[in-house]
Amino acid sequence: MQSTKEPWTSPLWRSRPAFLYSRRPLARFVGRPAAAFLHIEPASGIVLLACAVVAMVWANSPWAASYEWLWGLDISLHIGGFELHHSLRDWINDGLMAIFFFVVGMEIKSEIVSGELRSIRNAVAPIAGAIGGMAVPALIYAALNAGGEGAVGWGIPMATDIAFAVGVLALFGSRIPSAARVFLLTLAIVDDLGAIAVIAVFYTEEVSLGWLTAAGVILLVAIGLRLLNVWSAPVYLIVGVALWLAMLESGIHATIAGVIMGLIIAAKPLFDPAAAHARAQELAKEGLTAEETEQLVRLRRDALAPTDRLQAANHPFSSFVVLPLFALANAGVALSGDLIATAATSAVTLGIVLGLVLGKTVGITLATWIAVKLGAGRLPNGTGWPLLVGIAAVAGIGFTVALFITELAFRGEGTELLTAEAKIGVLAGSLIAALLGAGLVALTAPKHRHAPEGSQAAPAGP
Repeated sequence: MQSTKEPWTSPLWRSRPAFLYSRRPLARFVGRPAAAFLHIEPASGIVLLACAVVAMVWANSPWAASYEWLWGLDISLHIGGFELHHSLRDWINDGLMAIFFFVVGMEIKSEIVSGELRSIRNAVAPIAGAIGGMAVPALIYAALNAGGEGAVGWGIPMATDIAFAVGVLALFGSRIPSAARVFLLTLAIVDDLGAIAVIAVFYTEEVSLGWLTAAGVILLVAIGLRLLNVWSAPVYLIVGVALWLAMLESGIHATIAGVIMGLIIAAKPLFDPAAAHARAQELAKEGLTAEETEQLVRLRRDALAPTDRLQAANHPFSSFVVLPLFALANAGVALSGDLIATAATSAVTLGIVLGLVLGKTVGITLATWIAVKLGAGRLPNGTGWPLLVGIAAVAGIGFTVALFITELAFRGEGTELLTAEAKIGVLAGSLIAALLGAGLVALTAPKHRHAPEGSQAAPAGP
């Protein structure tokens, strides 16, 4: 067996271990600790926060001009007579972010098929909370900006950042009941679904009927492949890229293609897991030939739901490449005394901050309370109302999707100041929500540790 302390001594290595498992100082003191860091729950949020800080520092440094130059760099793609012409920032926002929304789509599909959204009774409370957490912030913003230039930005404070919100709860470890974590995750997923609908319906520019028709045809092809039980990943990749291109050219935001493909991917395995396990044991009884080893690998692969497998494959890239690049490209706001003074009295900034901090907390708590009191839903096991208020406050961390909607809401000439004010509101509101939520959770979370479901209760910490 490979030792965890001295992996380079394992007899499994044919000649010498891979670099990451070697005894080299760079591997021992940098490589393996970095790999371990990437597997902890708050890691993606920490990286995302670091990139946002870098973007802010960069945009306010002596090298600020290089920030706008880099992300505004024009990149064109020519295929015959067809041309795609976008800035580097747009390639990230319209292209790479489709991968993030693809992962979100698969998370939604998994929750609907086998997660909390499968049980109506369990799903009612987080769904109600998500609806309240979208409606109240939007109403607060709309009330403050009615008839003003920033009125179109009402969708900005509706968003919850899954990575940051779940990361904050992860800081409290097993003090947080698992049902409370699932409540927040489900709420955030429904929130994302609402944000996607808002983007598709309200933040879509002119629609090209020709390209929209093409997108519809491609979507029918994708659905047909699923009905025919086609499981080839390369086939769906080609269809997904084609759908993304058609969406991009149609005028409907291209990231919607990522969500659609995520929802189409199967959430149940091809092989029955119990039968696959029995077959694997049968194969392993008398040793494995090379062909039987390949069968074993296929049994293991196809006994997993494609959504689970693809989430595992795409989540690291989405969390540690796509979202950090998005933060670097969008979080940089060149601050000045005049801009800060303007933002402090701006209805846009105030609407976003109040929407994220007050609106999310009140909206989620009130809607959940109504659902529970009516008997339609129930509180997560082990979660009281004080802790639920803390979780609701944590859900006010908007960041990624809020910045994303900001870029969609304030497009075109003459919107630079509105965009800057909105970004300041998103960053300030998300920071306040994170600190307030963490403080409330620290005060209201149970002092004893919760054991994972199906295990003995863990002893309380000192």
